[in-house]
Amino acid sequence: MFTKNNNKAPESPASEPQKVMPAQDAIRGAATKNAARAASIICSDMRINGSVVSEGSLQIDGVVDGDVSATDITIGASGQITGEVKAEVVKVKGKIKGSIRARKVELETGAHVKGDIVHSSLQIQPNAVFEGQVKHADDPLRETGPVAASAEAKTMSVPSAAPGAFGVSTQPS
Repeated sequence: MFTKNNNKAPESPASEPQKVMPAQDAIRGAATKNAARAASIICSDMRINGSVVSEGSLQIDGVVDGDVSATDITIGASGQITGEVKAEVVKVKGKIKGSIRARKVELETGAHVKGDIVHSSLQIQPNAVFEGQVKHADDPLRETGPVAASAEAKTMSVPSAAPGAFGVSTQPS
């Protein structure tokens, strides 16, 4: 009934890491999911000269002199960006001097934006300051930005006034 059976081969130590590996792979897999990541933060005492690129969320409370690209960008009340901001969602409480390209743009109370905005959805709350052009686009992350009014006027051809155009004769009477 209670006999010792020596016919079983002892488990080799090499087989034990195989049991551990799936767990490690699951941890690595969870770490690569966007939902599992916390936002990267640029604190108010930080200043970055150069572009910032993130595949996840980004909270900017400091100063960035360069372009910023991420999935979701929030510029805090003390945040300042000089350059292009490109993301799926951009929420602005601070200052941006440059263009914004995003599917959803929210300028919250206290925001100061001086530049063009290309968007699918735009929300501007009371006491937000915006100076620039706005262009709606189905896919703002792929389309070209708005053209300045002066540049657009130069590219448009103005036909020469033909006699009798608009009821005005150009020939002396």
